[in-house]
Amino acid sequence: MDGSNDASGATDPHRALGSFLRARRGRVAPEDVGITAGTRRRVRGLRREELAHLAGISVDYYVRLEQGRATAPSPEILDALARALRLDVPERQHLATLAAARRGPAPRATVSPLLRRVLDGLDEFPAFVTNHRLDVVAWNALGTELIGGLADPGRRDRNHARYLFLDPASREVFPDWEERARETVGQLRVFAGRYPDDAELTALIAELADSSADFARMWATGEVIVCVAGRKRLRHPAAGLLHLDYQILRVPAGTGDSGLEIHVFSATEDTPDATALARLAAPAGATAT
Repeated sequence: MDGSNDASGATDPHRALGSFLRARRGRVAPEDVGITAGTRRRVRGLRREELAHLAGISVDYYVRLEQGRATAPSPEILDALARALRLDVPERQHLATLAAARRGPAPRATVSPLLRRVLDGLDEFPAFVTNHRLDVVAWNALGTELIGGLADPGRRDRNHARYLFLDPASREVFPDWEERARETVGQLRVFAGRYPDDAELTALIAELADSSADFARMWATGEVIVCVAGRKRLRHPAAGLLHLDYQILRVPAGTGDSGLEIHVFSATEDTPDATALARLAAPAGATAT
């Protein structure tokens, strides 16, 4: 059987590569790569033998890759698979990460006093900091005013993924909830591939897959997303619906790998969003943490 991607497969370094290949194989329509699907076809996407043929590798070797019995495929094979699966740049990078099976501790980046001063200095811009598990570990006053509850852990879960999928209030805060949720799942997949030995990250993914049908559905797609900048809609109880630009600034850990990410929001000048954000900044007197 072709099977499907699952949370345990993605966080088990021996199964993650196969789970990712299987999920992305299911995404490719046969007719898009010159294969006549036929009316009695039961498999969604490409069959294993079809993908092996497109990549120029033996069916037996590809099957062993999916089953985790073949390790360390060459760069040439990875490139051939990436072309056959029509992977984009983040997906190709994720494929290479999984194939490398790099083991090691996850970064333990800490919020330095300087970083806290930087956050406080961004008093006109809502900002918060996340780690590779999407825990919100620091914020400024306007940041917690914008998304609410960060200073009160009893009011809002500080893990962004858990908040999105397990707290119904998130669907009111984020009108484009489905898009925000997909981004979150895609980011977790990237970090799970980089840090397969992170027990806390593995437990988080398993918890979400078990507790949220939406998370399980999105995780099964194998989608990889790397967020850098863009625009989001957020609904604030006082300011109403806001259209804000965001930029993610990465702070490397001591090893040079991903450490912390600073999420900074702003509104286009001379717009109702900018006026509403300025009004929010006035009462945002809580001390950043």
